[in-house]
Amino acid sequence: MQESKTIEQRLSNRDRFLRACRCQPVDYPPIWMMRQAGRALPEYRELKKKYSFVEIVRNPELAAEVTLQPICRFDFDAAIIFSDILVVPEALGQAYRFSDGEGVIMDFRIETEEDFKRLSISNSCERLEYVYDAIKLVKSELKNKTALIGFSGSPWTLACFMCEGGSSRNFENAIRFSSERPELIEKLLSILTDAVTEYLLRQIDAGVDAIQIFDTLGGLLPPERFYELSGKWMKKIVRRLNGIVPVIVFSKGVHQNWDTLIDLGANVIGIDHYFDISKARELIPQHIGIQGNLNPDLLRNNSSDVVVSETRSILNKMKGKNGFIFNLGHGLPPDSKIENIEAVIQTVRSL
Repeated sequence: MQESKTIEQRLSNRDRFLRACRCQPVDYPPIWMMRQAGRALPEYRELKKKYSFVEIVRNPELAAEVTLQPICRFDFDAAIIFSDILVVPEALGQAYRFSDGEGVIMDFRIETEEDFKRLSISNSCERLEYVYDAIKLVKSELKNKTALIGFSGSPWTLACFMCEGGSSRNFENAIRFSSERPELIEKLLSILTDAVTEYLLRQIDAGVDAIQIFDTLGGLLPPERFYELSGKWMKKIVRRLNGIVPVIVFSKGVHQNWDTLIDLGANVIGIDHYFDISKARELIPQHIGIQGNLNPDLLRNNSSDVVVSETRSILNKMKGKNGFIFNLGHGLPPDSKIENIEAVIQTVRSL
């Protein structure tokens, strides 16, 4: 007689992911590949021959298609809506574009009080209907079998791009602005906190199952300024979301402010690949989930054997611990090998 399956073995991908977010038992760790999971896929590259990145982001049908591509190919436990963190500054009136060799270029830079007059703060999130429409399309296709994650950049990370005027290695202008014009950076972070909160609430209304806040540039801050310029504002957002859906916070390079990250109130804390995940588990209370943290660069030029070995190392460190979501320690490189992604997935699911 065939043994009946346990509750965990009957879970859908969506339920497995959401239970892990809430630190409940699952049969094996859910897995998804941070944002940009589709960039390595040939089907995405084919689409990019016809449309620019920004065109895909702004077209709900195309954004939905790209969101679903990794799910169709790899059957991840969660999808993340295809978009960009800079849609929020754009909705506020500071458009962005991509330039070969220069990365992101913003239309202007926030440097003075006068620059705030160029922003259109009221009803900014109504200008992002294309994101909500894409979410609705994806939700319809997933049919509650796979979790859908919405996201935004943190206020500090968005402020860095807005004050720098685009991409930068160290965002020196933004850091200097935050020190020399504290009243203006406070004003900008307050505006962004309100905009991000409303944007995420509208994503939830459109159907996302969880939210992730990407504090990608949090590690640029000295530890003594992290709460003032980043942590405080993320905490306000998490509180305003009020537990409607699980919230994941990923603060890259922030390894000396664990108490602040814990105090944010997020359900899950993402761990980058520069910090030992077992040590993070010791530092973070058991009721908060852990997400991470395979080095994404391993998926580029290494053999599958190396990738499998490193994946097993993380799984062994987190074995038997509730609230663990397997993921990369940052976004997926566009030149990742498909066979390496598949090797990671097989390794996790054969646990």
